[in-house]
Amino acid sequence: MRVLFVSGELIGSAVVHQLVNEGHEVRLYIDHEDRKPCLEGFVKKVDDWKEHLEWVGFDGLVIFDDVVFNNEQNRLRRAGYSVFGGDSRSDKLELDREYFQETLEVCGVKTLPSYNFSSISEAEEFVRNNPQQWVIKQSNHIGMLAYVGQCEDGQDVLSILESYRRRQDSPVHLQKRVKGVEIAVGRYFNGKDWIGPLEVNIEHKPLCNGDIGPLTAEMGTLAWFDNNESLPIFQETLSKIKGHLQSINYKGDVDINCIANEEGVWPLEATMRQGTPATELHCEMFKSPWGDLLKAIADGESYELDYHDGYGIVISIAVPPFPFAPEVFGNSNIETCEGVEIFFKDIMTNEQLNHVHFEEVSAKTTSKGRTRYFIAGKHGYTLYVTGRGKTVTEAQTSAYGVVDSIVIPKMFYRTDIGEKFIRQDYQQLKNWGWI
Repeated sequence: MRVLFVSGELIGSAVVHQLVNEGHEVRLYIDHEDRKPCLEGFVKKVDDWKEHLEWVGFDGLVIFDDVVFNNEQNRLRRAGYSVFGGDSRSDKLELDREYFQETLEVCGVKTLPSYNFSSISEAEEFVRNNPQQWVIKQSNHIGMLAYVGQCEDGQDVLSILESYRRRQDSPVHLQKRVKGVEIAVGRYFNGKDWIGPLEVNIEHKPLCNGDIGPLTAEMGTLAWFDNNESLPIFQETLSKIKGHLQSINYKGDVDINCIANEEGVWPLEATMRQGTPATELHCEMFKSPWGDLLKAIADGESYELDYHDGYGIVISIAVPPFPFAPEVFGNSNIETCEGVEIFFKDIMTNEQLNHVHFEEVSAKTTSKGRTRYFIAGKHGYTLYVTGRGKTVTEAQTSAYGVVDSIVIPKMFYRTDIGEKFIRQDYQQLKNWGWI
């Protein structure tokens, strides 16, 4: 099958690799300027995706992996193309946090008090008049700018808002902080109905072990899949927005990240696209061919998705300047590792390489037929390593065993993905009745 993959910032890079490995003819367009050099040597790349629509044709598949393409998806669907991915209506659920919370309320989902502010001054005045712990976010998916308030009087939040003012980062979104376990539920949707099992995942966003440090896009995830639609966390979240997804003909992956406690499940944000590194974890856990799955979703058809039981772990392997994006913090003050080579302590088997998912990487083949890998991007999202097992511990052993074979100068990663779930979160979520 011919596949035209239209990417924003390579969020769906793992699927590109899967489609190439399945033997599909894949052409990749990368919109983000800093990431255009990535995946050289892995897939055929194009400079203008619209010039390749005739090539992919109505029998092929067009895939969008980001929320930056406005309504191109609907335009192509009306023209007769088979398209996987959301459009401007689903993008708004992710990019406009106030709109997302309003949509949840209409669908009967419990929400936390949250507020949008067009200026920093308005947000500061609100916090002074309502001193408590607030979570600061922006209406985008740049995670390193988010902050979870710690001080009861809100002084730390005011300090962060002042730093936003210096960078002119507005508008901002404030949400009341609640204590509990951060947990997400996701599933694929074909415009009419759910496809495959529901996914429950635990994200690890802080940079350092023990959930210490600045928030990142993601340092790793623990996930498992379940066909039981009566699962309370699914019934209280995704299940209730099915009608809305039908009304906007959504065709893609949807994930709602929440805080769960004894009083309820409180949605924080929506991911209306394939996520990173969640999609890498899907590649680890799904048995079914990706081409068949995505084509069925794009065409609004049902599909029996085969997957592995048990748990999956994914670990983000990063290098500087991660998590501080150059376009946010300025190129002049950021060290990048572009051009640095990736090494392996031992010769990697194909089975081991199946657990390694390259993102900001290019490949070159030497005259002797050896493949060498180099960091190609400027953001430090180098690669992800996955593993699975019947237990969380088995999945950790599998993933970290592969990590131990990788050498990248200045690489860093968390060594505790899944530990807090084993130690306390699993039992807490069971006691509350959410899983």
